[in-house]
Amino acid sequence: TWRDTLNAATILGQSKSVHQAEIDAACELIDFLRFNVAFAREIHANQPASSPGVWNRTDYRPLDGFVYAITPFNFTAIAGNLPTAPALMGNTVLWKPSPTQQLAAHFTMNLLEAAGLPPGVINMLPGDGIDVSEVALHHRDLAGIHFTGSTATFQHLWRTVGNQIDQYRGYPRLVGETGGKDFVVVHASADPDAVRTALIRGAFEYSGQKCSAASRAYIARSVWNKMSSSLVEQTEALAVGDVRDFSNFTSAVIDRRAFTKQRDAIDRARASTDATVIAGGDTDDREGWFVRPTLIQSDSARNEIFTTEYFGPILGIYVYDDAEFDAVLTEVDRAAPYGLTGAIFASDRQVLERAATVLRHAAGNFYLNDKPTGAVVGQQPFGGSRASGTNDKAGSMWNLIRWTSPRSIKETLVPPNTHAYPHMG
Repeated sequence: TWRDTLNAATILGQSKSVHQAEIDAACELIDFLRFNVAFAREIHANQPASSPGVWNRTDYRPLDGFVYAITPFNFTAIAGNLPTAPALMGNTVLWKPSPTQQLAAHFTMNLLEAAGLPPGVINMLPGDGIDVSEVALHHRDLAGIHFTGSTATFQHLWRTVGNQIDQYRGYPRLVGETGGKDFVVVHASADPDAVRTALIRGAFEYSGQKCSAASRAYIARSVWNKMSSSLVEQTEALAVGDVRDFSNFTSAVIDRRAFTKQRDAIDRARASTDATVIAGGDTDDREGWFVRPTLIQSDSARNEIFTTEYFGPILGIYVYDDAEFDAVLTEVDRAAPYGLTGAIFASDRQVLERAATVLRHAAGNFYLNDKPTGAVVGQQPFGGSRASGTNDKAGSMWNLIRWTSPRSIKETLVPPNTHAYPHMG
């Protein structure tokens, strides 16, 4: 079946566990396709009021040109949504998938064609991103970019478009979801067992290769004293290996570049005077690119483990005195330039509300007593601001509306036949 094919391609091509592949390539992609149709109907149904003798309506036109969809390696569902969302609103799309997601992208395109997608609507063009962009970004008919990937790449795209804005037919719409340095804040009232589970799942599922993955945790000392040993033990016990062995929790990182980045970060932590590797830290590139889930503890709140995105299975831990909770919230908000996902754990309702207020702009997806990953289409529309992107919320009508250029139409049913107004006598 198509479900099995896409899942298998995601498992083998992107090194995902069977569970991670199912919730991505099958469940989330299905949700994107179903919910986006419902959102599109909602948009088209939003029509203006009409006065007597007048029929007003809004024509939700596609953009005047093509949309350039640049998709990432880590989610088959996102790779499917970025080209299909603009296409659903009537746009022609140029789709440039990540080379390390090409296997699943190939079968996604086959699925769309088998479902009846007309030729020329979505045009998949595998290849080097720089080479494809060199042509696409300089075309006068570029009308929009739908992007998921690194912050640096999105800023490059934005800069390129801005520097030649007078060469386009219109003003291209730029929609992007980029990086994150996603946080978990643990209050003294938190449940240690719930925190431990959320940190392991939130940081190490799919080896931390999620834009939403927990990568920095701020834990009240009283809670840390109760859970540190079990967190270290369970992290060390995580099974890492071939995705075809379903007993493994996670597998290799995506490629050598990712492996080198994780290995170097761990080496810097080991060499640092204010950071300690307390679990994991082992790497192996003899066959595949394996990085064990790693916990790094530091008493320096501005150590790079709390400010730098690694996009891998590395979780930085900062333990604070219980009385410093308010100061820690401020630090969480200011330490990193991103604003994608974050979580607060507490049993005190007032604490949850205070954290939600202080951290209002620190995360576009904010979780109370849950891990910061696993947004569900139609339930938690996904996206962040600051350096994390334009926050146009994939899996919502707010994303689809970016791919339309509304035209207001007024039709007068009985036109006036004289220029004179009643007050003129």
